[in-house]
Amino acid sequence: MKVVGLTGGIGSGKSTVAKMFQKLGIAVYIADDEAKKMMNENTFVKKQIIELLGNEAYTDKKLNRGYIANIVFKDKEKLNQLNAIVHPRVARHFDYWKKKQKGSYVLKEAAILFENDGYKNCDYTILVSAPVETRIERVLKRDNTSKEDVLNRMNNQWDDDKKLALTDFVINNNNLKDTENQVNEIHKVLSLK
Repeated sequence: MKVVGLTGGIGSGKSTVAKMFQKLGIAVYIADDEAKKMMNENTFVKKQIIELLGNEAYTDKKLNRGYIANIVFKDKEKLNQLNAIVHPRVARHFDYWKKKQKGSYVLKEAAILFENDGYKNCDYTILVSAPVETRIERVLKRDNTSKEDVLNRMNNQWDDDKKLALTDFVINNNNLKDTENQVNEIHKVLSLK
């Protein structure tokens, strides 16, 4: 079964695109959701995160996302250490999940697919792209955050120009109808490969 990596910067619309593929019957693995789940539920992962970031990393036994984001998106070394704790486990979970799926391909949605070399385990990649100002506006509407926080997160992700060299398909997510048409076309191509 083919693995298709789906990525894009924060606010690009990866989740919207993933839902469009799901409507077409494609199984979608949301790596960021699985990582959050693991960080909240896996005792060993929690212990390592507390060792790295301190007891404040959890409030009422739940991940203190604001506290963690405030640290790791300003300190690349801490971000890399956090990723080293979580990402290998997510990759193993994905492999287990994939074996239970049916169809010609599965979609793996991951925000940092290229940055952490996850694309190397994919047969094809899709980049969801949108103008930076649009992305910032989307995140400000969606999350209780500041423009500065959004920019800090963006600075820890590759820009689209760097991702393009490794991308098989690009979806320009500016208009939902156009985006849906692009998803349908890519699905047709992938179903034939």
